[in-house]
Amino acid sequence: MRLMMSMHDFILPVTSGEENKATLLELGAVEPLTKLLTHEDKIVRRNATMIFGILASNNDVKKLLRELDVMSSVIAQLAPEEEVVIHEFASLCLANMSAEYTSKVQIFEHGGLEPLIRLLASPDPDVKKNSIECIYNLVQDFQCRATVQELNAVPPILDLLKSEYPIIQLLALKTLGVITNDKEARVTLRDNQGMDHLFKILETKELNDLHIEALAVIANCLEDMDTLVLIQQTGGLKKLLSFAENSTIPDIQKNAAKAITKAAYDPENRKLFHEQEVEKCLVALLGSENDGTKIAASQAISVMCENSGSKEFFNNQGIPQLIQSLRSDNEEVREAAALALANLTTCNTANANAAAEADAIDPLISILSSKRDGAIASAATVLANMAMQEPLRVNMQNHDVMHALVGPLRSSNTVVQSKAALLVAATACDGEARTELRNSGGLGPLVELLRSKNDEVRRHASWAVMVCANDELMAVELCKLGALEILEEVNLSVSRKNKFSEAAYNKLLNNYLSLKYSLTGYLSSSNIIGDGFYDYGRINPGTKLLPLKDLCLQEPSDLRAVLLVNSKSDTSPPPSMEDKSSDVGYGRSISSSSSLRRASKEKTNAGFGSPTEDRSEPTSGRNTALSKFAIKEKGSRKGRGKKEEEKVKEEEEVAAVPKLIGEGSPDKEWYPPTDPDFCVYVYEVTKSIFPITDIKEQIEALAKYVAEKMGGKVSKEKLHDFSWELHISELKFQLKSNVVPIGLIKQGIFYHRALLFKALADKIGIGCSLVRGEYGRAWNEVKLMNETRKGLIGALPPPEVYIVDLMFHPGGLMKLKSKEADLYRYL
Repeated sequence: MRLMMSMHDFILPVTSGEENKATLLELGAVEPLTKLLTHEDKIVRRNATMIFGILASNNDVKKLLRELDVMSSVIAQLAPEEEVVIHEFASLCLANMSAEYTSKVQIFEHGGLEPLIRLLASPDPDVKKNSIECIYNLVQDFQCRATVQELNAVPPILDLLKSEYPIIQLLALKTLGVITNDKEARVTLRDNQGMDHLFKILETKELNDLHIEALAVIANCLEDMDTLVLIQQTGGLKKLLSFAENSTIPDIQKNAAKAITKAAYDPENRKLFHEQEVEKCLVALLGSENDGTKIAASQAISVMCENSGSKEFFNNQGIPQLIQSLRSDNEEVREAAALALANLTTCNTANANAAAEADAIDPLISILSSKRDGAIASAATVLANMAMQEPLRVNMQNHDVMHALVGPLRSSNTVVQSKAALLVAATACDGEARTELRNSGGLGPLVELLRSKNDEVRRHASWAVMVCANDELMAVELCKLGALEILEEVNLSVSRKNKFSEAAYNKLLNNYLSLKYSLTGYLSSSNIIGDGFYDYGRINPGTKLLPLKDLCLQEPSDLRAVLLVNSKSDTSPPPSMEDKSSDVGYGRSISSSSSLRRASKEKTNAGFGSPTEDRSEPTSGRNTALSKFAIKEKGSRKGRGKKEEEKVKEEEEVAAVPKLIGEGSPDKEWYPPTDPDFCVYVYEVTKSIFPITDIKEQIEALAKYVAEKMGGKVSKEKLHDFSWELHISELKFQLKSNVVPIGLIKQGIFYHRALLFKALADKIGIGCSLVRGEYGRAWNEVKLMNETRKGLIGALPPPEVYIVDLMFHPGGLMKLKSKEADLYRYL
């Protein structure tokens, strides 16, 4: 006995220092000592337990003890019959060991939880402290939490809140904060008057060092509607809100806001919170100087505004404070505020207006360049919500929002990509904004988002492309970037396509009719041919269609002539260039046909109309300087009655023509080639055919007019003798280009006439389609009501489709799919 006592007196002091612990480990004393934990002599076991209780604080000793598998021996010392001192040091050993995951597993698997929970009722405070500390470490694991609930550990843990030792109370609250993440534990706590204990702690100023942990437990309990109702009925909710609002401790305010956030995810809880005017407390917390409190309050508002009443409340109070937070130096504060504003302004125009009135636009646009993806996504959402209203959208555009969007469009985060594309769709509603986006380099990354594997990104990008493709210039640019090919590929996939991808594809084609006609060979009656339209001929899918400018600057070749429609008789160059303008489309001197001369002369002398008509200017705005676009033909014009002085004057005009734009003056703006004859056509059909009230008569008159301008009626037998090819070749040679304005063609066949008919019909509002066939065939389809059904009562049948004859019997109408229509369409 004396030997054992001396061993006790010797080893305990030795093990009290870290160096001594390391020395014992090096001397190999640990392993022999583990065998003493199961010694039959109680005193030996007690001393060995005390030694390991102290040694286990050393990490190397912990590692060795895990390898020696002594956990069952230590847990055995927690038996009820053992002395309190053994309980103290055995629990201390387990508390030290449980800080590491593998040891936690060993303690749990060897049944350590049950004796530890039993020891929570020990009369010794050290035993209580060690036991609750070990339990706290163990319940970090989900399986342990479930077992703690089965062992009914909540009541003894609650009893620890009455302890006179703050460390025990603190560990008890921390443990409750973990286990009340499970609903069963929350119910048990409520049934054992746990809320009373927690609120007593909050009401006791002397226990302010426990308030934060107490609030964490309350936060978990508020997730249960029954618990929240109980707190509300007992006046606890008002106490909680008042406590949070009036506290001067930032962490307490922060945890109170977090408690509200967790509970507010439940709709019924939100309703109850709203009735208790929780919004006032949150607005007050937004005014805190502590960033953590601001973040927590913003997050609570984000959740609370799911309640319509709360959303309305924050319109007058809260939004200005959140916008102030947008200007914070702390990025987390900005992100939380942006998220709250995103939720507040979604489907709420009043809040969007309130945010704009509080000057939110500038800081929100600044956040688009933030390093935090969440902040960028939320800011983009708020701006998109604002952009639903035109005045706010214009205000945003004045703040250079399109330029700021380029960075988010290039983000690798799919949420940011999605929100950025959505903002483009909301803001690119006018040409100026679209131009700004293009000039800022935003179209390229937007088109790339069409390839995204994320459904929402692809959908929003398609929507944005559809909005951006609202004008021809942007549609052409998007097609250059490959948008059409990507959308075509997307739409072939059942899983990847969406309504917006299909709509975007159609919008691109419908606003880039030159490409649509080349790809599909079809323009509907709603596809209105505008100035600058050109028919390149058929191209295969995936083939790039060269821009008109590039085609104009190419030298003539054996390729099919590109037909150009352009009724802009005056390309409106700067005033200083008006008198110098030649054929600014080509920039070359061109030799006009005799009809071009006659048209110019007729226009100058007679206003393009008959002598009885008003001599007003044509609707195209063409001035009387058309002769400047025509030059002398070599030799072919001699002997035609033209006065010599007129020839000299014309030659002088030609000599004054500047060189090719793009060659001699690369800095000058490029304009499409002019077409004076087509301008005359537009004017004449507007004056003579547009006033006709009967649509059938209009169509017939226009067909005869087109046929007359393109060489007249051609019989089927003499079609092969109609020398249109030579005529087109001569024009290409004279123009020094493959691009031929449609008005210059005086000998045209099916596809020339069909294009001219469609172009003129669109100018005067006659609905017709243009269809490309094989071997130079093309035709126009129109819809007319059956004459025999007119005047009958009842539902009218759908109109019938007719083919317009422009070649064999100009003005004739042939029913679609009839024998004569098929002979007209096909060889």
